[in-house]
Amino acid sequence: MKDEEIRRVFGLLHQEETLRAFAALVLGTAGEPSEKVLERLERGGLAERGADGTWRARPERFRELLQATAEPARKLSAEEKVLETFLVDGRVREFPVKHEKRMILLRHISRVFEPGVRYPEKDVDVALRAFHDDYPALRRYLVEADLLSRENNVYWRAGGPVDL
Repeated sequence: MKDEEIRRVFGLLHQEETLRAFAALVLGTAGEPSEKVLERLERGGLAERGADGTWRARPERFRELLQATAEPARKLSAEEKVLETFLVDGRVREFPVKHEKRMILLRHISRVFEPGVRYPEKDVDVALRAFHDDYPALRRYLVEADLLSRENNVYWRAGGPVDL
């Protein structure tokens, strides 16, 4: 149905007579188009007759057609909303105060570390510096949240989601 309506509107505007009539209504220029042409514009939703019998253009019809064909906005999950709030261009803007939100952010960050791989502290620091300038604090948060474990300055992934 939407495609048919779009074709109808563009078909009307492709015809010189209806295009001129629509332009005259939009611009309010003199010269009354024929009743037949105005009725065709009305069927396409591009014009309407007022209660007093005068015609007016409906340029909002284009917006209506665009909205009818637009993909519905995807609803963000709670996790995606948190990440959108606290990450800007992939970097931590600020650390969430609430524990649940902080855990969502930390689980997201923990994904940069492969399960089963041991990392020297300098490699962990390089990876975490991409997320925040205070990478030591971020490293500490990950260890405290049991997402990273450490022993003798060697770290490994201890928890968090695993991408398959």
